[in-house]
Amino acid sequence: MEILKNVVLAVHIIGVVALLGGVVYQVKPMREHTARVLPAMMHGAWTMLVTGIVLVGLQYPLGNDVNNMKISAKLLLLVAIIVIALMNRKKESVAAWVLPTIGVLTVVNVLLATVWR
Repeated sequence: MEILKNVVLAVHIIGVVALLGGVVYQVKPMREHTARVLPAMMHGAWTMLVTGIVLVGLQYPLGNDVNNMKISAKLLLLVAIIVIALMNRKKESVAAWVLPTIGVLTVVNVLLATVWR
C-alpha cells in the first residue's frame, strides 16, 4: 500500500510540474499579450485533483491522520485554479492576470503541502 501511495504521489507531483511548467512556458507570450491556457496545464490541474483525492483516500488504510483543514484549503485553491483555467482555456489570448494568478495559486498550494504539518 505504501508503494501505491508513493506512485500516486509521484504522479501528483508530475501534475504540479505540468501546471506550473505551462505557466513558466507562457512567460514570453505573456509579455507579448498572446499567452493562453495550454492543454498541459489543464491536464496537470485535473491530474492534481484526481491524485490528491486518491492520496487522501489512501491515508486512512495506512493508519495516518489527515489534516482536513489543510486538505480543504488545498482543494479550494485547486478548484479556483481549475475554474480560472476552464473559463480561459479556449481563448486565443488571456487577460494579463490569468496566468500569474494560476502560477501563484499553484505555488501557494505547494507551500501548503510542504510547510503546513
